[in-house]
Amino acid sequence: MANKINSIKGFYDVDPTRQKIWRHFESICLSVFDQYGFEEIGLPVIESTDLFEAGVGTHTDIVEKEMYSWRDKLNNDKLTLRPEGTAGCVRAVVEGSLTYNGPIKLFYRGPMFRHENVQKGRQRQFHQLGIESFGFSDASSDAEQIIMLNRLWKKLGLEKKIHLEINSIGDANDRENYRKKLIQFLEKNMDILDDDAKRRLHSNPLRILDSKNPKMQDMIENAPKLIDHMNEEARDHFKSVCKILEDNKVNFTVNKRLVRGLDYYNRTVFEWTTTELGSQGTVAGGGRYDYLVEKLGGKPTTACGFAIGIERIILLLEKNNPESNIHSDIYIVNLGNDARGKAFTIAEMLRDNQYKVSVNLDSGSFKSQMKKADKSNAKIAVIIGEDELKSRLIKVKLIRQDGSQIEVAENDLVKFLKDKI
Repeated sequence: MANKINSIKGFYDVDPTRQKIWRHFESICLSVFDQYGFEEIGLPVIESTDLFEAGVGTHTDIVEKEMYSWRDKLNNDKLTLRPEGTAGCVRAVVEGSLTYNGPIKLFYRGPMFRHENVQKGRQRQFHQLGIESFGFSDASSDAEQIIMLNRLWKKLGLEKKIHLEINSIGDANDRENYRKKLIQFLEKNMDILDDDAKRRLHSNPLRILDSKNPKMQDMIENAPKLIDHMNEEARDHFKSVCKILEDNKVNFTVNKRLVRGLDYYNRTVFEWTTTELGSQGTVAGGGRYDYLVEKLGGKPTTACGFAIGIERIILLLEKNNPESNIHSDIYIVNLGNDARGKAFTIAEMLRDNQYKVSVNLDSGSFKSQMKKADKSNAKIAVIIGEDELKSRLIKVKLIRQDGSQIEVAENDLVKFLKDKI
């Protein structure tokens, strides 16, 4: 017997049961995004390493230690499996001049890759659904995305399981001035900083504020807050975002320690978190990034966006037992070879009328086939045997209603089903 080959650690299969939940989630996302006027863009999973070093930031954990990067054997190019979606989307907007005719609202979906510790809800290949708006500078653009997410959680039945935290990290000058004050504060508390914080002290001190180390929490709580060192325009922008959210009954908490982990953010940042997934509590996050388009070679263009961690949402949905319409409407039970042939003909006729149909393909008994019909979650079982072939009357069992069984003429089957499904 040949040796069994297993999947790579951190890269996993999605079994059919979970895939149904996945499709249920994506179908609702697509309907909501359509309501808000977002258009889908397809993006490659491999990009130039330079894109992420310039866009995400060389001092972020992603670029420093998590990217899957290599040199192409043919031309020696530095390539990377995308660790996040925003940089690639910006590259596509710049390269394709997609804002030439004005602002544009986009979304994308697909796998991302980061070499990090594998935990429940955090794999090395993971999937995100991302939203990006380009050319909108007003606070209403930030608020629209948050309001849209709030609607999405309601449609998924998750609004009571996910909580919104928002903050503003000001503009570039605000952050630079604040960064100096924060470093001064942290240097006075060197004896409290852990090794990771000391490593980040001069390269990315704002990330220290995200530390979960319990020994550092009192110190972090007493650190200066960036929101208190913002310019007036940035402060007014954040007030406007909060006001729009309040007017639209979106519940949130202002978390002055929230900074997000990527270098490109400015002004509004936000995270949706849950307490039901342990340490992997962030299920979606994003914010404004008004300087990234220019930084990646485009004209100055304001922008904001977010990404949803699909695996974490699927875990929440599994806990919530969502109803899914991804199953057959009709299951055809058939007894004998002649009945099997007739079953295929009837199944095609029903599919022509937009029904989802499963045909039993083995030679099991009537009882075993009915068990499969029930397990399939189909609403109706159509039964074809020798008697039905002779009489041209087909038995129809209403599995999900009262379980009653009715004989219907073959020519009247579609009309009967339209009344029942």
